Amino acid sequence: MSTVTTEELSATTLLRFATAGSVDDGKSTLVGRLLHDSKSILTDQLEAVERASASRGQEGPDLALLTDGLRAEREQGITIDVAYRYFATPRRRFILADTPGHVQYTRNMVTGASTAELTVILVDARNGVVEQTRRHAAIAALLRVPHVVLAVNKMDLVKYEETVFAAIAEEFTAYASELGVPEVTAIPISALAGDNVVDPSANMDWYGGPTFLEHLETVPVSHDLAHCHARLPVQYVIRPQTAEHPDYRGYAGQIAAGTFRVGEQVTVLPSGRSTKIAGIDLLGTPVDVAWTTQSVTVLLEDDIDVSRGDLIVPSKDAPPTTQDVEATVCHVADAPLTVGHRVLLRHGTRTVKAIVKDIPSRLTLDDLSLHPHPGQLVANDIGRVKIRAAEPLPVDSYADSRRTGSFILIDPSDGTTLTAGMVGESFASPEPVKDLSDEDGWDF
Repeated sequence: MSTVTTEELSATTLLRFATAGSVDDGKSTLVGRLLHDSKSILTDQLEAVERASASRGQEGPDLALLTDGLRAEREQGITIDVAYRYFATPRRRFILADTPGHVQYTRNMVTGASTAELTVILVDARNGVVEQTRRHAAIAALLRVPHVVLAVNKMDLVKYEETVFAAIAEEFTAYASELGVPEVTAIPISALAGDNVVDPSANMDWYGGPTFLEHLETVPVSHDLAHCHARLPVQYVIRPQTAEHPDYRGYAGQIAAGTFRVGEQVTVLPSGRSTKIAGIDLLGTPVDVAWTTQSVTVLLEDDIDVSRGDLIVPSKDAPPTTQDVEATVCHVADAPLTVGHRVLLRHGTRTVKAIVKDIPSRLTLDDLSLHPHPGQLVANDIGRVKIRAAEPLPVDSYADSRRTGSFILIDPSDGTTLTAGMVGESFASPEPVKDLSDEDGWDF
């Protein structure tokens, strides 16, 4: 087990990262090797893996079992669900999302990478860049993940040849650059043998860069969201109505970004009513200032109508509200998304009825060309959509805020998540919208 002390943990930064790659590229083995060699697993966990490996006739421990926790995953030898792991070294704390490689579960990569500051994309050195590699790179670019690591795995199976690594790194970096990925760090590894995962490889003396763990520990990470556009999605209205607080009315939620202060002029959206913050309660204690990721209860000076789904913002920095949203999306459901599709749009804590007005284009992963007006998006497609919501929504650009610039589309009949969207452009004065109302009450 790691020997990190409480004092050391308090001084370290946190890195959220996700792994992605094709089936059998070795993601789970890499994560298992990372946890094992960095001494971040408990003795009983290792013993359980050793027993499970022995029962399957394997001579040594199968480190992939440290993350493939579902019975179906172990039986099939693939990752299905997103496996989250928490570990630490003396230099940094980590939250890892190990995402599936099978194309059927690409939707889970969107989930795992949506909050990541770094994405690790694995490539089998024998196969090079494949379609799923390009899809994962496109999703990382779409989600605006700041750092991408290309881990060229199974170098032991290509005799640790530098030319093999160099060719894959060059092809992937060129593709990622076209997508707009700001930074790619390529590292040759063998997760099974442990080369360049935690310890430098004696088999690749031609590589002079950091090991995988060294890069994770030193990559610059910024969590300074306190100076972003301040946003508080209201999750719950609190009215205890006790003898001690007969008139208490508070609006609770987790601050999505920015900082709020007592006395600050704020606006409640989408109504547009303005007031001032009369108080802020944090864990039941009054405070003068609260900032992003803190869960707080805000009290307002004026008695105005505020309910779940509303957004509290500084009056001087309020986003526009619009019923028409244009976004880039990744379609994650098996059923296609079509023009005229009636959906529920969930933005923050607000859910409204909406209609897919148009699908202007679909991205072709091979050459990054756009297929105009495809009419529909099928599972794992990336494309542009125009959506008309039944009510005004206060949306930010995803480039400005990953929290309030994103949304999901939901099937109203069974609650299935259909599409994950990133707002690219919201237009307050759009072209005339075709009347898509019907007898079911979807009259916008």
